[in-house]
Amino acid sequence: MLRIRTRRNVWKNKKKWIFLAIAVFLLILFGLYRYYIYVTQDIRAEETTAILKAKQESGLVKVTESYKSVWDSVCWVIEGLDKENRPVMVWVRMEGGGKVKAGEGAVHQELLADGMSETQIKQKIQQEMPDADKMKLTPGMYNGEYVWQLFYRSKDHYYYQFYRFRDGKSIGGPFTLPNR
Repeated sequence: MLRIRTRRNVWKNKKKWIFLAIAVFLLILFGLYRYYIYVTQDIRAEETTAILKAKQESGLVKVTESYKSVWDSVCWVIEGLDKENRPVMVWVRMEGGGKVKAGEGAVHQELLADGMSETQIKQKIQQEMPDADKMKLTPGMYNGEYVWQLFYRSKDHYYYQFYRFRDGKSIGGPFTLPNR
């Protein structure tokens, strides 16, 4: 029996291929999403551990931001509000395996009013280094001190510079990253 191709049959066949292509695309998207979740699960678990420890050991009530700092050691800095609704920063030192470091000084809290805010430190940096470009500023630790860590570009080189959280004084650096 000879089959005659009609417009209806051709359109029906195209619909099947379109549906199949969409299903494959959605399946690939779902696979990429699951892969992302799998790859980032350790860092999310470590962040959650640090936030819980910060809430237990300090007056932190609400978390607004969290930062991971890796220089001499791993440290999570949790920014948020305390019981009296004041902005605070909490540093949580970590050790291997995503566990909070044991002992004295593992968790440290400071009111943002007692130190330099991100805006204040950025203004200071722009006054000191007007040619600095592509700046990224994050809180962290450097040689046991609580700092703002600046990553920036100047004249085709990339640098790290540290500023003490309490007074904004430059400490350590600038550290130059090698060119390619």
